[in-house]
Amino acid sequence: MQTTWKGTISFGLVSIPVHLYSATQEHDVPLHQVHAKDGGRVRMKRYCEREEKEVPYAEIAKGYESPDGRTVTLSDDDLADLPLPSKKIIDVLAFVDATEIDPLMFSKAYYVGVADKAAAKPYALLRDALVESGQIAVTKIALRTRESPAVLRVHDGTLVLQTCIWPDEVRPAAGIAPEENVTVRPQELKMARSLMDTLSEDFDLSQLHDDYQQALQQVITARLEGVEVPHEEEAGEAPDNVIDLMEALRSSLKQAKGGRAPGAGPGEAEEPAEEKPAPRKRAAAKRTTAPKTTAPKTADSKAAAAKTTAAKTGAGKKGSSEKKTTTRKSTAPRKAS
Repeated sequence: MQTTWKGTISFGLVSIPVHLYSATQEHDVPLHQVHAKDGGRVRMKRYCEREEKEVPYAEIAKGYESPDGRTVTLSDDDLADLPLPSKKIIDVLAFVDATEIDPLMFSKAYYVGVADKAAAKPYALLRDALVESGQIAVTKIALRTRESPAVLRVHDGTLVLQTCIWPDEVRPAAGIAPEENVTVRPQELKMARSLMDTLSEDFDLSQLHDDYQQALQQVITARLEGVEVPHEEEAGEAPDNVIDLMEALRSSLKQAKGGRAPGAGPGEAEEPAEEKPAPRKRAAAKRTTAPKTTAPKTADSKAAAAKTTAAKTGAGKKGSSEKKTTTRKSTAPRKAS
């Protein structure tokens, strides 16, 4: 890995000789400019306007034009001899919580490696102190032609120097967010949190890939092989406005759960808790349902029933007495003639 910077981390009176190595790399497909008519390569030439001729790169220097039109030429030696301590020293200024640095300020990251074996112990001391405290170190560093604020933090047991932009280089966000008062209902917030939790399940950042570069490579390959360029089906247009926010959240959550409604089990589809009827309403519905009862008997019906019962009882007694009489007659002894 190529060394980007050599210098020393100053931690109080402790010095740590270190090297910096670029911690990131981009994987863009290399493209260059060509003449669209015939594909001829278009190259940028270094052209001197005063002498009206091309000049070699070795004769190129940096310049500054003042407001009154005068030009100051600065060579590489001039830039290298700037009276700037941060050219070779990373001086730790303070230790702060990571939350005190807005991620909007972060720029490029560099791995910090030791320059020799003697730097191993102070390197480990600073690294372990950062891990134990949960803090990051604020510092400054001059890289190439720019001095930047930076932070030292720990990643996978290795010190990382992350350059930052200056606080006054962050543009204000005033006037961008909606200024009118917007009320978010508790159930909408609850549904949004549920959607957030569902989308975060089993998420692995390392599985993300660059779809643009893959699609670009497919087009290049098709052109090289003389075949039809693949085309992606056009996605449907996004809605211009969300009228029913709860319905949009509910549909999003259902889609994230694989077609199931929020809280539904396998093969089920149930509505969110806030859409279910309240228990009080269900109880009221049960109370309003009249139980099945037998209509009360009137006075006439009671009298008729009593007569019927009496008739049945009298008939039963008469039949019984007749049977008893017959029996007694049949069993009496005959008189002698």
